[in-house]
Parts: sequence; structure tokens; C-alpha cells
Amino acid sequence: MSVLRMIYLACAVAGTILPMWHILAWFAENDTGIAGMIAAWKANAATTGLLWDLTITAIALIVWIVAEVYVRRDYWVALICIPLIFLVGVSCAFPLYLFLRARPVK
Repeated sequence: MSVLRMIYLACAVAGTILPMWHILAWFAENDTGIAGMIAAWKANAATTGLLWDLTITAIALIVWIVAEVYVRRDYWVALICIPLIFLVGVSCAFPLYLFLRARPVK
């Protein structure tokens, strides 16, 4: 495995663990569930800006993944990144997609 692919994979792992650590800690402190988290995303201009930043990034990543899978037609495994965008986050899905995309060409 190349150094570049190892870096992408390390970023995907860190992009899973670090945000989830804080999200789970937030849920442990606040008993409000998903509705409370959505309200927290809109608590102030900074969090709302971050919400829109990540939403637009997620949309662009989904379009990119779908377009590349459509063009390459041998790259179906990359579609796993789309549900990861929603279940884990862009910080996991994007580096994982780059890891998958950087595979050696046969």
C-alpha cells in the first residue's frame, strides 16, 4: 500500500473516531436526542455556517462519487461512501473515497 493511501486511510479512521467521540459525549450530556442535536446545529451563526458548509460539501461529494462510478463502471465499492456521509460524516467518507479511488490501476 502506498504512503498516500495509508494517509487517506488514517484520515478516514481519524475522521470517524474524533467527531464521533464528541458527538457521543454530547449525547451523554444532553438527553434531547436527534431533535436536540438539530437545534444545536442552529444555535448560532457559527454552527449554522458549519452546518451549511458540511451540507454543501456532502452534496458535492455525492455528485462526484455517483459521476465517477457512472463513468468508470468498475468502481461500485465506492458507493459505500454515500451512506457513510450520512451515518458518520464527510470527515470519514471523503478520505475513505480518496483511499478507494487511489487504488492501483490494473
